[in-house]
Amino acid sequence: MSEDAFSRINTEVPSPARIYDLWLGGKDNYEIDRIVSEQILQAVPELPVLARTNREFLGRAVRHMAGEAGIRQFLDIGTGIPTANNTHQVAQSVDPSCRVVYVDNDPVVLVHARALLQGESEGDTSFIDADLREPEKIVEAARELLDFDQPIGLMLLGVVDFLPDTGEARSIIRRLLEPMAPGSHLAISHGLVGRQLEEGVRHWNESGGATMTLRTLEEATSFFDGLELLEPGVVALPRWRPDPDTLYADREAVYYAGVGRKA
Repeated sequence: MSEDAFSRINTEVPSPARIYDLWLGGKDNYEIDRIVSEQILQAVPELPVLARTNREFLGRAVRHMAGEAGIRQFLDIGTGIPTANNTHQVAQSVDPSCRVVYVDNDPVVLVHARALLQGESEGDTSFIDADLREPEKIVEAARELLDFDQPIGLMLLGVVDFLPDTGEARSIIRRLLEPMAPGSHLAISHGLVGRQLEEGVRHWNESGGATMTLRTLEEATSFFDGLELLEPGVVALPRWRPDPDTLYADREAVYYAGVGRKA
């Protein structure tokens, strides 16, 4: 990765990707991330559990798309710092020919992406430097890497929270989905309004990082408007099609997720 990517890293402003990586046990974080993380965890100590359950949801959603739905290409926006069980690893464990395109604009993610997000089989793994607020740019770049005449699995996990305007968020999701073929799937995970998360989000928003917005269940569900919402709907992370190995499947959670199919 170029020196320019390193020069863009601001170690004085916390990064959602670095803090999430910290909660998953990673080491790609700075003092400001650890300070803000400690403040947030004092208010919401179970957030590392949510990070792990979000990663587990990714695995179950991708396995469904690649397995039951037969999808062979994925667009994962808001990738974060690669750890274990990334989208390409899960998809290519189902079918080695799966193609995965990651999208992020965090300089730390860019530094690590090409080194760590390498497909481990015959499937292609690529990376686009772009912001979720640039759906046309993302689609244009992704067209060079994915076949939009075939279904695509669109992953938006823990990233729509950083779009403060719900109407804009719906518009961005719609503009991403419109050019995709019927049979494409959308997976979203999102934090819900509630006392458990609100104090932690307040600490985060006061830290100088990108503003995070919690939404009601109705608002989160509205992101799937026009799609066939798969059972069991938009539910707490561990309750979306849990398997015997799913952690905390019996617990309520303040982070919810769902998967929809484009007819």
